[in-house]
Amino acid sequence: MAMTVNEVMTHDPRTLTPDSTVEEAARLMRDDDVGSLPLVEGSKCVGTVTDRDIVLRVVAESRPFDTKVGEIAAKELVTVDPQQSVEDAMRLMAEHQVRRLPVCEEDGRLVGIVAQADVARSASEERIGETVEQISR
Repeated sequence: MAMTVNEVMTHDPRTLTPDSTVEEAARLMRDDDVGSLPLVEGSKCVGTVTDRDIVLRVVAESRPFDTKVGEIAAKELVTVDPQQSVEDAMRLMAEHQVRRLPVCEEDGRLVGIVAQADVARSASEERIGETVEQISR
């Protein structure tokens, strides 16, 4: 039986709201040693912000650190259901060239994050290599 996303994901990840500042986001990323944080309104995932978003859309453009993450975050979400297979998550990562996926229930409620490293621990070396190659294109 295929391993599910629920078995490998990080449960209850730290989150931000769209009104959080990029300074708050950067500190949380540093403190938790992560490169991406989901944005939620209530419990619904409405976006993600990455360390790269902060560098390219704030630092490189000399914007203030009190810029709201909602202004720079990716809002076109690619998500995965916790009951989907790890293989499905790898396919989505490769197809959309992303290294992390918010894990959401059907109602949009955020329940976790699955990262490339999470799926790598449960897949064959060959499959991991293919996925990394496709993500990095």
